[in-house]
Amino acid sequence: MRIAMVGTRGVPARYGGFETAVEEVGRRLVARGHEVVVYCRTTRGQDERLAEYLGMRLVHLPAARKRSLETLSHSALSVAHLLAHRTDAAIVFNAANAPLLPALRLARMPVATHVDGLEWKRAKWGKAGRRYYRLAESMAVRWSDALIADAEGIAEYYDREFAAPTDLLTYGAPLIAPGSDRLAELGLTSREYHLVVARFEPENHVHVIVDGYRRSGARKPLVVVGSAPYADAYTQQIHGLADARVRFFGGVWDQDQLDQLYANCMTYLHGHSVGGTNPSLLRAIGAGAATIAYDVSFNREVLQSRGRYFLTPDDVAAAVTEAEGDPAGIRREGKRARLMAARYDWDRVADGYEELCRRLAARDVPRSRPSGRRLRPASADQPTGAGEELVASVQALAEPRRSAGLDAAREHGPLRAAGRPRTPVDATPVQSETPSTRAAGA
Repeated sequence: MRIAMVGTRGVPARYGGFETAVEEVGRRLVARGHEVVVYCRTTRGQDERLAEYLGMRLVHLPAARKRSLETLSHSALSVAHLLAHRTDAAIVFNAANAPLLPALRLARMPVATHVDGLEWKRAKWGKAGRRYYRLAESMAVRWSDALIADAEGIAEYYDREFAAPTDLLTYGAPLIAPGSDRLAELGLTSREYHLVVARFEPENHVHVIVDGYRRSGARKPLVVVGSAPYADAYTQQIHGLADARVRFFGGVWDQDQLDQLYANCMTYLHGHSVGGTNPSLLRAIGAGAATIAYDVSFNREVLQSRGRYFLTPDDVAAAVTEAEGDPAGIRREGKRARLMAARYDWDRVADGYEELCRRLAARDVPRSRPSGRRLRPASADQPTGAGEELVASVQALAEPRRSAGLDAAREHGPLRAAGRPRTPVDATPVQSETPSTRAAGA
């Protein structure tokens, strides 16, 4: 089969989950005898444009240098090229590209859309942007031959909102043991630091983690890896919340060095909340990192009882303090989390993509799709209050506040049977009588 992958920054993977999925799945499909075409976004100052990478053929096209237009502009050029150089099947990543799907369908190009997470919940988008993402979800449902969800919570969301079926294709969690020889370059020692790896966006709760760490009595530094090209104000607020124990490394693009950061941290703090199954979380547990995660259904789906959870800065303060007080226990938690990584295997993920592409190429897809109308239309005019609330919370954290403390011994109730998260699948925080930072079930 000839398979096209559209809508990402392309490969080599240096940016996010989509790019990692394209690289890991694409190279496996090539190894199985398929021809894979990956559309790549050119960047300023790019010295070399590879024609091929790990057997995948690369097509480089530009994009508008404006946040609101960057993805769609590049994908529009990619679709135009694809229509002139047809493949047997196409995978479009990101529901934001859904306005381009009718062109593929009219050309009878079989296409599946990877819908990603709940993008309209992100605070970086204004009211118009959030409405656009809600509309894009509807268009993806209407115009795709198939939908891909990377988490049970996302699959359930599309079922609940649109009665739309999805193919559940998660990411892989590589089992890594990279050593520690590169830590010295960063002035670090194994097990002597806490770690955050995240793009600086309010929904990733870097501000909550940094503020909580500042309130704690932790002696080991907090290492923050990540930045954001369009979030200067938020970045400044995060830096304003930090004290001298917090070390900002910016982006770490050397994968070996980044893997060593995961594998040798005392704890990995994961604040992502709206993006479905997160590759950074999977990589952390694959490295055996004891994980403290923001308490939403997507993260509980991955960690289940093998992680600790937080909602507030006080939760973070209690969690890191408790971790430093029990280094042997926190190492055991990391080893237990690593066992969960075996459920996320790239070979099995590639199996799912290959089978889906075979169905697409054979036109073995429903002749009629759901209409794209929401089953709960009353909510369509109210995209979310999450954006404004997150912005307000960041601004509030910029003001000095005294920690109210938290009894770290209070725990959540047990998860439901079959490992399903207790939360609704709209990625709102888990609600229980009291938030817990203790390892559930530990």
